[in-house]
Amino acid sequence: MIQLDPTTTAVIAIDLQKGITGMSLAPRTGEDIVQATASLAERVRQAGATMAWVRVNWGPDFKDAPSNRVDLPAKRPDAGMPPEWDTLEPGLVRDGDLHALKHHWGAFTGTDLDLQLRRRGIKTVVFTGIATNMGVESSARSAWELGYDVVILEDLCTSFSAELHAFPVDNIFPRIARVIKSDQLAFGA
Repeated sequence: MIQLDPTTTAVIAIDLQKGITGMSLAPRTGEDIVQATASLAERVRQAGATMAWVRVNWGPDFKDAPSNRVDLPAKRPDAGMPPEWDTLEPGLVRDGDLHALKHHWGAFTGTDLDLQLRRRGIKTVVFTGIATNMGVESSARSAWELGYDVVILEDLCTSFSAELHAFPVDNIFPRIARVIKSDQLAFGA
């Protein structure tokens, strides 16, 4: 169990949007992550901590996408993204929550998330979301490099396979964060 000061803590949910949560995911489904994160968000707000939602979009013409000149390029649909692809799942967001739109895997590059957090005095960030080894890992690495204390809620993350989820959980996150289950998270001064 870890206890975090709610006045200096933000929980950041990565990519819980309609175009991602319905993909084939493991070790947990997108629906499982959405439901569990919705419950956590209520706990976060009741404790007086900050809740933040990050979603990804590259624009209909992909002009906001990072370079695709890589060995394994992302598949981009010819007709663009379906309507509401980047819309957060219903029922998650409440007034007062923070928002960031990203164009990369990580939540900090090219966004104002760091500024929003620092203005609120945030020192600890707690991550949930999809995909563990992409958006969550990239965001957690950046947060650690920016000087935040980082916590990963392992049971509120998932990826495209159990193996892709397990690698950062076992090998990367312990070097930059505290890795816990969501029921081990408590708030108090």
